[in-house]
Amino acid sequence: MLFLYNFFLFLYQLAIKAYSVFNAKAQKWVDGRKGWEQHIAATLKQGEKRIWFHCSSVGEYEQAKPLIEVMKAEFPAYKIIVTFFSPSGYEACKDSKLLDYVFYLPHDNNNNAERFVSLVAPSMALFVKYEFWYHYLQALKTRQVPTMLVSGAFRSEQPFFKWYGSLFRKMLQNFTWFFVQDDESKKMLNKIGIESNVIISGDTRYDRVATIANNLSPIPAIEEFQGNHKILIAGSTWPGDEEVLKECLELLPDDWKLVLVPHEIDDAHIKKIQQLFDNKPILFTDLKDGNTGYDKKVLIVNTMGMLSRMYSYGEIAFIGGGFQKGGIHNILEPAVFGLPVLFGPIYEKFVEAKELVAHQYVFPVNDAAEAKEKLKKLIEDVDYRQSLHNSLKKFMQEHIGASGKVVDIIQKKKWLI
Repeated sequence: MLFLYNFFLFLYQLAIKAYSVFNAKAQKWVDGRKGWEQHIAATLKQGEKRIWFHCSSVGEYEQAKPLIEVMKAEFPAYKIIVTFFSPSGYEACKDSKLLDYVFYLPHDNNNNAERFVSLVAPSMALFVKYEFWYHYLQALKTRQVPTMLVSGAFRSEQPFFKWYGSLFRKMLQNFTWFFVQDDESKKMLNKIGIESNVIISGDTRYDRVATIANNLSPIPAIEEFQGNHKILIAGSTWPGDEEVLKECLELLPDDWKLVLVPHEIDDAHIKKIQQLFDNKPILFTDLKDGNTGYDKKVLIVNTMGMLSRMYSYGEIAFIGGGFQKGGIHNILEPAVFGLPVLFGPIYEKFVEAKELVAHQYVFPVNDAAEAKEKLKKLIEDVDYRQSLHNSLKKFMQEHIGASGKVVDIIQKKKWLI
């Protein structure tokens, strides 16, 4: 099985290199790992104590961020290193003032893992949610580095729980402690003999969105566009979501507007959205020089970095990704502001979505017809919408605190001194 694992990763690396000829993101993936050993050795300072976080991409970093903030406060003598698998994560965080070091994670093989762990010499390693790399976990275990999985989520269909999953189960045996999101994850680990080192800590993203909500800075251009209108805000949308939203637009009364924030903001995608909404929506970058866009029904946000704050201006949210193979984007960002949320049918991998659906605070829809039906109810029944708003705010408040639970265990175990 280890041979197949190594062979698959070798093929993946070759495929990325080939694809990089045609794709800028893949090229960054390749270029970011060139000369990694020399770069890290030259960047790290001698005599430091370090904590290593590994995140796949931006979403996982958002989960790690509240925990990083708490750990920097509780363990100020330690430097924080964050590694990323994806270019999007690295590019978004490489200049972060919160972090001491940001690197790409070198390709997972025995030599790279041994050299990386030896160079970084972490006092602790924390992997976020779904990140499992065999050779890195082995290298950490060999050096007796306390290794955590944070905000873990486990499901029966994952390879750890299949007849062919012996290598994946071996990866799990290298973790010192598991901080999982829910009871189902804990039960799945218990079934394969992992019991004494598992705690249900919840999802650190609740802490993150709460921090955002409590530290808002205004977006004047959105305020001027909104005026006295109510807003349906659609976040991280893909083409399938945008087709549904086009059908829903006819439902919006005169005192409602649509703010659409696509996941991809390249020129080609933005032009397709403009063509789809034939009433000529305005672009966020055109809201300047006295042009407030107040007379427009639809605003397309063609810049990055503001979505989590924009939800504060919304009344109802539509989250993208639910018509894509990978599933929905972050529904907690609008939920923290009490916004009822609609999204496509692909959400089963997401613990928070399933819990909120079970409470009937958020709503999966299979197509435009279902979306229109639910949206009509939310728009017209103000008391119902307000009840959802209050319930969501209470629910979100009750789920804060995962980061503190992680740090409590670290302190009790005296893994960092």
